[in-house]
Order: sequence, then C-alpha cells, then structure tokens
Amino acid sequence: MTNNLQRVLFAAVAIPLALGIVWRGGLALALLVAAVAALGARELFALAEHTGVRPLRGLGVALAVLAPLGVWLLAESWEGGALGFLEKLPPWLSGQWPLVAALVPAVVLTAVLFRRGPGERPLECAAVTLFGPVYCGVLPSAILLIRNAAGDHRSWPATWLVFFPLAVTWLCDSFAMWGGKLIGGARLAPEISPGKTRAGAVAGLVGGVVTAVAFVPLALAPVGRAFSLPRAAVMGLLIAGAAQVGDLAESLLKREAGVKDSSRLIPGHGGVLDRFDSLYFVLPVSALLFRAFGVV
Repeated sequence: MTNNLQRVLFAAVAIPLALGIVWRGGLALALLVAAVAALGARELFALAEHTGVRPLRGLGVALAVLAPLGVWLLAESWEGGALGFLEKLPPWLSGQWPLVAALVPAVVLTAVLFRRGPGERPLECAAVTLFGPVYCGVLPSAILLIRNAAGDHRSWPATWLVFFPLAVTWLCDSFAMWGGKLIGGARLAPEISPGKTRAGAVAGLVGGVVTAVAFVPLALAPVGRAFSLPRAAVMGLLIAGAAQVGDLAESLLKREAGVKDSSRLIPGHGGVLDRFDSLYFVLPVSALLFRAFGVV
C-alpha cells in the first residue's frame, strides 16, 4: 500500500470521527485530547531516550493525560458550567489551581531525586519529564478552551469555528509542499528539515490566508459565525506562520534524536508528534487570536 493511499484512508476515517467528537464537545473531546497527549508524550520520551536521556515515562505520561482533563474542568467552571461538583469543593481548594500547577515541577524533581543518581543526567531527566506534558498535553488543550467558548455541546457552529484553524493548518501544509516542489529554490532550514524551501514557506503563508478567507463564507457564514474577511486574512497569516514554526520545532527534536519519524503509529503519517506538530503551536495561538478579535 502506497504512502499516499494510506494517508487518504486514514483521513477518511479520522476526519469524520474528529468532526463528531468536536461537535459533541465536553468530556468526549477532553478524553480524545488526553489520549493524544499520552501517545505524544510516549513518542517524545522515546526521542529523548535516543539521545541518552531517560525521562520518567510513567510520571510524564500521567501528567500529560491530566493536563487536558484539568483544562477541561477549568473551562467548564469558567463558562458557568455543567460541572456542579466543582462548586461543592471547599473554598481553599476550588481557587487554588495555579498553586496546584506550580507544585508539578516539585513533584517531578522529587521523583527524579529518588529515581536517578548524579551520573544518570538528572537535570535533563527532570527537564524532559516536565517538558513532555507541557508540549504534548498543555499546548493542544487550547482546543478545549476554543470549543468551550465557541458554543454549547452538540453544536455545529462551534464545530466549524474549531475547524477554522485546523483547515488553515492543513491547507498551509499542502500549499507549502506544492510550492516547494513547483518552485524549488533556497532551503528554509537545511540542517533541520532539508526538504523545506523558502518558496514553500511563502506558499504556505499564502495558502493559509486563502484558506482562512474562503472558510468564512463557505463554512462559518452559513452557521451564523462569520467575521470580516480582513480579520480572517490576518488570522490565517498568523496561524500559518505558527504552523510552520511548530513543524520545524518538532523536526529539530527528531534531528537531535537521529530519526525520521517520531513513530510508525499512524499509517502514512508517522507518529502523533509528526501529525500534530503544527497544531501544538497553532491551537494556543488560535485561542489567543479568537479572544483578541472577539470571535469567541
């Protein structure tokens, strides 16, 4: 089976499934993000092990899973939420989320203290164990903030709003690939990703703008969530830029580890990190843009 056919078959299954889960929202989406976070953290820790660093896999994966679930709980409570039990927590606990989060580095370092000796690179072990949940769990959890602010559960308008940055990211990647092949020219970052060109990067930015401007009248206007096309163009440009930086950042990690793909989990795509690398940067940027432009 060719790589392209595997990609098509995977997309034919994954995209409708993702649409349905985003439409439903709530805990279903939080659990999906948690599952993706766990798989991504495992791949990141495997990359670290290729460099000789031994992170605390179990602790790191557990924190990666807890991150989106914690973000979901906070988002539900902020929006007046459906989670009545949050209101029943004692006052000393209900408002202490920042302090609880601040304890996480102490927990990680304490675990490293008992599990790694001075000769086992404890500083790098702690850094990677903590970085994994942030990169693979916290960053993609921004989709939960977008979805929760966009509308109620089982909402198509909210679903299409969530898919706005996703569509921009996917088409940016395609435009960058096509532009790079058709135009060629100087390499963008030859030591990190030899296949990417400067022309392809510009084509990706153009593709992001075109996709954003087209998405508003085609998908958002029919469900009553349209916003101005100049605003869409600016958002498309910034999202496409974030997508390309996210892609290069993950490539940098793989180059250090000396591997081509983060894993072979997804047919035709490599691993979870390979598939979601751009979105790790895009989703928090999009959440900020949506707030800044008054979209949600």
